Amino acid sequence: MIEKEVVLKPEEAFNEEVVLSTIKNKLQLKDSQYFRIAKRSIDARSKEVKVRVKVEINNDTPLADRINYKISDLPKVHEAKQTAIIIGAGPAGLFAALRFIELGWKPVILERGKDVRSRRRDLADINKKHIVNSESNYCFGEGGAGTYSDGKLYTRSKKRGDIYRILEILVAHGAKEDIMIDAHPHIGTNKLPKIIQSIRESIIEHGGEVHFDTKVTSFQVENNELKGVKANDKNYIADAYILATGHSARDIFHLLHESNILIEAKPFALGVRVEHPQRIIDQIQYKCDDRGEYLPASSYALVHQTYFNDKKRGVFSFCMCPGGFIVPAATESGEIVVNGMSPSRRDSKYANSGIVVAIELEDMLQYEDKGPFKGLTLQESIEQQACKIAGNTQAAPAQRLIDFTQGKLSKDLPDTSYQPGLVSTRMDEVLPPFIAERLKTAFKAFGKKMKGYFTNEAIIVGVESRTSSPIRIPREKESLEHTQTKRLFPCGEGAGYAGGIVSAAMDGERCAERAVELYKIKNE
Repeated sequence: MIEKEVVLKPEEAFNEEVVLSTIKNKLQLKDSQYFRIAKRSIDARSKEVKVRVKVEINNDTPLADRINYKISDLPKVHEAKQTAIIIGAGPAGLFAALRFIELGWKPVILERGKDVRSRRRDLADINKKHIVNSESNYCFGEGGAGTYSDGKLYTRSKKRGDIYRILEILVAHGAKEDIMIDAHPHIGTNKLPKIIQSIRESIIEHGGEVHFDTKVTSFQVENNELKGVKANDKNYIADAYILATGHSARDIFHLLHESNILIEAKPFALGVRVEHPQRIIDQIQYKCDDRGEYLPASSYALVHQTYFNDKKRGVFSFCMCPGGFIVPAATESGEIVVNGMSPSRRDSKYANSGIVVAIELEDMLQYEDKGPFKGLTLQESIEQQACKIAGNTQAAPAQRLIDFTQGKLSKDLPDTSYQPGLVSTRMDEVLPPFIAERLKTAFKAFGKKMKGYFTNEAIIVGVESRTSSPIRIPREKESLEHTQTKRLFPCGEGAGYAGGIVSAAMDGERCAERAVELYKIKNE
């Protein structure tokens, strides 16, 4: 097999009806030669936007199937001798379950929230009625936080596992093969729920169990070993326990602490969502007034180092959502949390991104007496302040971008994608100075890097506070087992070891593998 690169126009690269014939003609391939697209990425560095396409070519021999993962190859584990309890049905938990099945163990998933279809009603209640269901929301429920907040699949965490294997599994469960070739793969909030449901069906069909509305309320620890968990007044006992509850399960952190299971405060990041009209971002990135029919909504990635009280901290974009929406991601009433998402077509007229400040342990000194909860307490206090200032509903505090940097209350606010509504607010009254001042510095710097970005057509919406967990559940580097509690495997974003769908899924697989290595019954 050989690889060649061909440069196409957007109308060639993203038009399924002509892309293959165009590649064949440009590379002058014979009818006997087999070829396919291996990678596709947009190059917007010059005035005319191009698409670089890597092509795999075989002479006379068909190319091997791109998708090696087959659901039908999974064994049946209904009567398996060993069982794993998985707490949480996000990507870490679901992919851990699939891996356990492959390795011959029966997975039992305990999920506090609802199935992916039933979650929709609770999300509608947040958006329309400002009612937060603390067990079913944008963070809790089948599929985890990523299911209804975008479905981006890009990760830099290549050391954690096989990225392409994760993508293959998603394709086997209904995702388009495009995610295997795009430089920044994306499924979309409207498509991902069906894929999550399909994964659940695979787990159940092959002998696993999935229990919804099943909240863990106690950990049974004896002699530094996890012996079982209780949920809905029922005891669940297994050979190993995967804890994959996500970054917002604060009650689980407290429950671990009360059970003398070690947890630690860790650095995290917090800031705001910034929303621009998508046309502004397109004009900046594509250098044109209209991106046309075939170019996708453009994105960006920004970072700037800032100083406040002689302390250096990074400010960076997070979870950028082209053609997307800002959504309410609170998990309790009395707090405001925002996140971003994009549908598969990315066809909203808005672009939004988290712009967040890195927060180190020394920035949490005012909460030092809270021990491992000092970062979480800081996070909670800002979310509650945002809610109080905005009127104790899910309407979010907001301010025009330049007004924010100049300390001016915005007289009015532009239209927004945020459905619960906005309240014009001085955001430096919501955010502590060490965050607000760094954001002001960074936004001005971003305006110099992207001409047109720094505008009062853009608004900032607060607060973007759930970028990652403010708590780490420590584990051994090689075994991935909790440092002090045997048979417990902290996993994914909630434990502090992942940062998105793909990295969490890979971490779930690795935890399942290590659990089997450590606790598989010998001489079966």
